[in-house]
Amino acid sequence: MGLLDRLATRKVEPDVPQGKSATDVDPVFATKALRKFLSCLTSRELPVLLDLGPVVGSNVSFFGEQLGCKIFVEDIFADLDRHVRAGTLAELPAFFKKRFPQAAGSVDGILCWDLIDYLDRTAAQELANELTRMLRPDGALLGFFGTAQAREARYTKFIITDEVNLKHRAYAAARGRQAILLNRDIIKLFSGLRVSDSFLMLNNLREILFRKPV
Repeated sequence: MGLLDRLATRKVEPDVPQGKSATDVDPVFATKALRKFLSCLTSRELPVLLDLGPVVGSNVSFFGEQLGCKIFVEDIFADLDRHVRAGTLAELPAFFKKRFPQAAGSVDGILCWDLIDYLDRTAAQELANELTRMLRPDGALLGFFGTAQAREARYTKFIITDEVNLKHRAYAAARGRQAILLNRDIIKLFSGLRVSDSFLMLNNLREILFRKPV
């Protein structure tokens, strides 16, 4: 199901909470990897993009204008919350194996955001396997990885301001970040991909851009 189909049946949350301006609630942080991620996709005609976060209307518009791409939004954070509340986290790895309808090698770019930080190792590995399967040769995957343990159980909705800035909007989570992964652990998770660029940011996030070998 494509994004337009999903929006027909799902209410899209506003990019700014009612009664508040974005400057009141959303800190803005620089991003070095987003521009490089875009560059990986601009050479492709009508690229296919997979977003693993909640629907953000302004992000959809941004990628549509920049890439003219087809976007699939699969809110895996919501899936994780459902498993936490149902007490079925042990079933999450098997769930990921069947979660994505996209065919192998059919996606040009994947926005993983910081999802991996909220998964245990087994579930993270199954998700990484599926993302690697869906990615086309020379495709790109953008992931964020925490370098410090968060004090509260919160997810972050990343809202694109432009190619070099992201607003960070915290929202309630049923589960906090799990163990902080070292670089070698991240690389092992995505062993079918290669690290193209890696940046350690001032907001305690490591941005990593992966490419799938041709």
